Amino acid sequence: MSLPNLPALPSYSSVSPRRWLALAALTLSVLIVGLDGTIINVALPTLAGDLHADSAQLQWIGGGYLLALSVAMLPVGLLGDRYGHKRLLLWGIALFGLASLGGAFAGSPATVIAARAVLGLGAATIMPLSMAILPRVFAKEELPKAIAVWTAATALGMPVGPLVGGWLLDHFWWGSVFLFNVPVTVLALAAGLWLLPSEKKSTAAEKKRTAADKEYAAADKQRSPADKERAATPFDALGTVLSALGITALVYGTILIPRDGWTDPAVLATLVAAAALLTGFVVRERRHPHPLVDLKLFADRRFLWGTLIAVFVNFAVMGILFVVPQYLQAVLGHDSFGTGIRVLPLIGGLMAAATASEALVPRLGARTVVPLGMAILAGGVFLGATTDLSSGYGFTALWLSLTGLGFGLAVVPATSLVMGSLPDGNTGQGTSLLETVQQLGGVLGVAGLGSLLGYGYLARLTTDGLPATAANAARDSVSGADEVARRLHDTGLAGSAHEAFVHGMNLVLTACGIISLLAAVLAAIYLPSRSTASRKVAEAEPEHAESMA
Repeated sequence: MSLPNLPALPSYSSVSPRRWLALAALTLSVLIVGLDGTIINVALPTLAGDLHADSAQLQWIGGGYLLALSVAMLPVGLLGDRYGHKRLLLWGIALFGLASLGGAFAGSPATVIAARAVLGLGAATIMPLSMAILPRVFAKEELPKAIAVWTAATALGMPVGPLVGGWLLDHFWWGSVFLFNVPVTVLALAAGLWLLPSEKKSTAAEKKRTAADKEYAAADKQRSPADKERAATPFDALGTVLSALGITALVYGTILIPRDGWTDPAVLATLVAAAALLTGFVVRERRHPHPLVDLKLFADRRFLWGTLIAVFVNFAVMGILFVVPQYLQAVLGHDSFGTGIRVLPLIGGLMAAATASEALVPRLGARTVVPLGMAILAGGVFLGATTDLSSGYGFTALWLSLTGLGFGLAVVPATSLVMGSLPDGNTGQGTSLLETVQQLGGVLGVAGLGSLLGYGYLARLTTDGLPATAANAARDSVSGADEVARRLHDTGLAGSAHEAFVHGMNLVLTACGIISLLAAVLAAIYLPSRSTASRKVAEAEPEHAESMA
C-alpha cells in the first residue's frame, strides 16, 4: 500500500531567482561530504605517529565512516519524507560540523573513530536529502542542470580531499583536517536556513520575500491529509534492523577483504550473513504495508535502469579514483597536493558533459545519450589501460578528461530519469534507495577492483634476493616497495614495483571498461524511449492537477 502523493508544488525556479543560490547551498553541503571521505587518508600516517594508532585502528578510522554512512541512508530518506527534508538536512549538517569539531581535538584513536562514525551519520543525512530537495527547487526543464552541478560537487570532493588534506598537514597539525569542515558547515547551515524552501511558517522572512517567493512559500508550508497520514504511519523498525545488520555485514566483510582475502572463513561467513539478512529485508519490504523503502519503485523502468546505470558509472569512477591517485603518487612521484590537482581533468570532463547533456537529451533522449556516455567512458578507461612506464601525465590527463566526459553524459540523464520517476511525497525514500545502492556498489567495486589490482601487482613484482621482511613489505604495496628500495638503494626493485603496479592498474581499468560497455548495451536496450517517458509524465499530470484542486 502506498501513501497518496503530496500536492504538487510550484517550482522554486519558476517563481524565484534564488534557485541558484539554493543550489549553491546544497552543493556546498555535499562537497564537504566528498572531501571528508578522502581527506583523512593523507592524515593516517600522522595519526599513527601522534596518537600511536595501530593498523586496525587506522583501518576503522576510515571504515567507521563508511559503515555509518552506508547503514543510515535508508531510514534517513523515510524520516525526511515524514518530518521535512530541509529540517533533517540542516540537522545533518550541524551534526557533521559538531563531529568535525570533536575529531579535531580528539586525544585517542578511539575518539577519532567515534568522531568519524558520527561524521558518517551526518553524511548519510546530507547526501540523499540534498538530492531530494532538488525537484522542489527546480522545474523539470532545469533539473538536469541542477543534478549535473550536484553530481560534480560530490565527485569533486573525492580527488580534492587529499589535495586539501596535504596542504593542511604541510602547514598545521593533524586535527586541521577535521577543523577545516567547521567553517564550511557553518556557511552551509546558514545558507540552507536562508535559501532552501521551508516546511514551516516564518512571518519575519515572509515580509522580506518577493511576491513570487510568497507564492512558493504559501504552497510549500501547507499541511495536507497525506502529510498527516505519513507522520502517523508506524515506522518499520524490523526492516530498519534487518537493513542495518545486512549492510553492516556487507561493508564489514568488504573492509576485511584487503587484509584477509576473499576466501578467508571470516570474510565468507560475513558476506553470507549479509546476503541472508538483505534477502530477509527485501522479503519484509515487499510484504509490509508501510515499508522502509518502496521496492515498487523498481517497477518503473526509469527508476530501475536509471539506478542500475548510476551504479555502473559509480563502479567505474570509484575504480578510477582508487588507482589513479596511487599511480600519480607512487609511479609519477607527485605529492598529495599535486595528485589532487592532476585528477581534476576528470571533473572538467564532467562539467563539459553537463553542459552538453542539457542540449543533447531533449533532442536525442536519454536512451541515446546514456549509452553514448557509457561508450565514451569505456573508451577513456580502455585508453588509460594502455599506460606504461614511459607514459607521462599528459597522457593521463587526456584519458581522464575523456572519462569525465562519458561520466557526465551517462550519470546526469540517468539520475534525471530516477528523479523524474519519484512520487512527490516519496523523494526522500527514492533518493535514499538510489544513494544506498550506489554506495554499496562502490564499496563492493573497490573491494573487487582492489583485489584485481593486488593480483596484477604481485604477478609482475620481482623480490628475488630480498630478506623475508623486506620482500613482504614490497609485496604489501607499491609505496612499501619504494620504501624498501630507498632503504636498500635497490633501483631494480623500484622499477619492478612501478611496472607491476601499472600492470595491475591496467587490469582494473580494463575491467572498468568492460563494465561500462555492458552498461552501454543494457541502457540502449532497456532505458525507456522518449515517447514512453513522456507518456508516463502525461499520465501523472491529471493526478497532480487533481491533488491541487
